[in-house]
Amino acid sequence: MLDVSDDVRAEIGEEEAARLIAGDSAPGSYDCTSCRAPGDPEQERTSTVLFLGEETAVLAFAHATCIPSQVVPVSEEQLKDAVRTITGGSGAGDAPAPGGAPLPSSPAGAPPAGSGPAPRQAVLGVTCGQVLIDDQLHPALVVEPTAPITRPGSDGPGDDFLPLLIEQGFMPVNDVARAPAPVGGWSVLLAMGRLHAILQPGPGGGQPTSWWQAHQPLPVTDDWRTAANRSRTVYVYAAPVGTIGQQPREDLLRDALEKAAAGGLLVAAAMPLAGT
Repeated sequence: MLDVSDDVRAEIGEEEAARLIAGDSAPGSYDCTSCRAPGDPEQERTSTVLFLGEETAVLAFAHATCIPSQVVPVSEEQLKDAVRTITGGSGAGDAPAPGGAPLPSSPAGAPPAGSGPAPRQAVLGVTCGQVLIDDQLHPALVVEPTAPITRPGSDGPGDDFLPLLIEQGFMPVNDVARAPAPVGGWSVLLAMGRLHAILQPGPGGGQPTSWWQAHQPLPVTDDWRTAANRSRTVYVYAAPVGTIGQQPREDLLRDALEKAAAGGLLVAAAMPLAGT
């Protein structure tokens, strides 16, 4: 009862795919790479999930009801972390943050797309939360730099963070109660139930690259992960430094987003969920 997608089959080869489907190299049991609950490929449909790094790859398994069989591109460092999680070697931090805990957030040193090196050494802070739109909760990320972002070659005091993102396809938000429009080529990478990166289109349509990448994979709440796996879409909001701040509750985060939108200081895009 093992599902092997065409993408996974192309990476591992027809011979290994046949062995998996026949049960010769399939696990007797596994912990689902999405929900972390036990699974049995002899009793329930199971997806093969291939975490593919630059030089190595790791094959994991998931309930087919959680996610489809797929290839998840990751960096070598992310792959090492995935291996530690699969083997249970990473200890504390494997489990998602419990619901009701402060909203998870994490800074990382990746500059915004198109901005080049940030002269003031700004980093991007990312907060996970959910937004209520049309009576349904949707998974969201809120991105805010720690300092103003300027264009390459600019030495002025301005902040070009939002204009740079609008040039990449993000749209200004006038009403937080409306879903943001999709942006082509971008995605949110969730691997082993933790947030790894926001990916942007690669140069010339090549392999996606990290726009933001967590220093350490960021745990998300069970509710956030469930909503993301259900919709396969994440709403990504962005605001200039000092606009949103670190909000301990989702109602306060919503208030901050609405205030930013009213002041013309919020852009957003809907991105597909990559991975699990």
